[in-house]
Amino acid sequence: MSWENETGSFALGDFAVEKGGVIRGARLAWQRFGTLNDKRDNLILYPSSYSASLSDMSWLIGPEGVLDPTRWCIIAVGMFSNGESSGAAETPDYPTLVTVADNVRAQHRLVTEMLGVDKLAAVYGFSMGGMQAYHWAALYPDMVERAFVVCGSARTADHNKVFLSGLLRTLEAAPEHTGNGRFSSEPLLALRAFGHIYAGWGLSQDFYRAGLYKSVLGAPDLETFLRINWAERFSQCRAANLYAQAHAWYHGDISDNKLYNGDLTQALRSIKARVLLMPSETDLYFRVADNAAELPHLASGTLRPIPSVWGHRAGNPSVNPADAAFLRAGVAGLLPG
Repeated sequence: MSWENETGSFALGDFAVEKGGVIRGARLAWQRFGTLNDKRDNLILYPSSYSASLSDMSWLIGPEGVLDPTRWCIIAVGMFSNGESSGAAETPDYPTLVTVADNVRAQHRLVTEMLGVDKLAAVYGFSMGGMQAYHWAALYPDMVERAFVVCGSARTADHNKVFLSGLLRTLEAAPEHTGNGRFSSEPLLALRAFGHIYAGWGLSQDFYRAGLYKSVLGAPDLETFLRINWAERFSQCRAANLYAQAHAWYHGDISDNKLYNGDLTQALRSIKARVLLMPSETDLYFRVADNAAELPHLASGTLRPIPSVWGHRAGNPSVNPADAAFLRAGVAGLLPG
């Protein structure tokens, strides 16, 4: 079975961001799976997670996948600074802070101007993608019918900020750092350290205790796993882009805008979409408790924790069939047909 698949770049022009500054010649990288129907009511927006490229996202799309391109038109969109859309490493005078909300406002233009769509069947996102799904539902409540928030939250929790602070301070400590998240050259030692820090947070203690990095992921030992899966992976990223996205994550808050003036409860109560919250039971930074605290304020919300030892990666289970099946069942229960 086949379906349409194309990639492109949406030009935004000079894009002003909410905390001050302009992204010059801004653009969003996108990939479309499936076909928009005549009613233009079958669009699912799929924003990227932290440091993810479009190719990293496609594993869950397929007739037997989490998102079915034979039934839905799915648009995957790269966040600013993901390495494909406009980013801090590639753009002169890039603003100090480009927020999650800025990404959503840019995506709104893509959806309305490029596709001519005024209502989304759903927004599906993992991690920072889940934060974007939450922002979509709060900033455009009349436009979003369903929001799938996988290992994400409406506001970045303080403990989550502690994790992010460690990453940001590691990059700032590099001799190549020139200030404001910019670098004279790529800080390779700092990027490797960044990867090692991330490895301790991205997967749970139970994952490591069970030795799944060996039995499932095929690493011969812990040192090799940390080097190949984490240090080398992040060494291939641009430091300024990692910094910019982590900065956006740190300041993530669906209520930090003129619409809600910092009132998180009001922002949550304003959401009209049916919201499915799927945190991982063993996630170390997007905690089940955060979503549980949000749930009472949602008009139509369901909390369905993923019963997994894979920590944060339970929400992106490209090599973990059990967790992928859990996500697929959750999505199928909320999407018609």
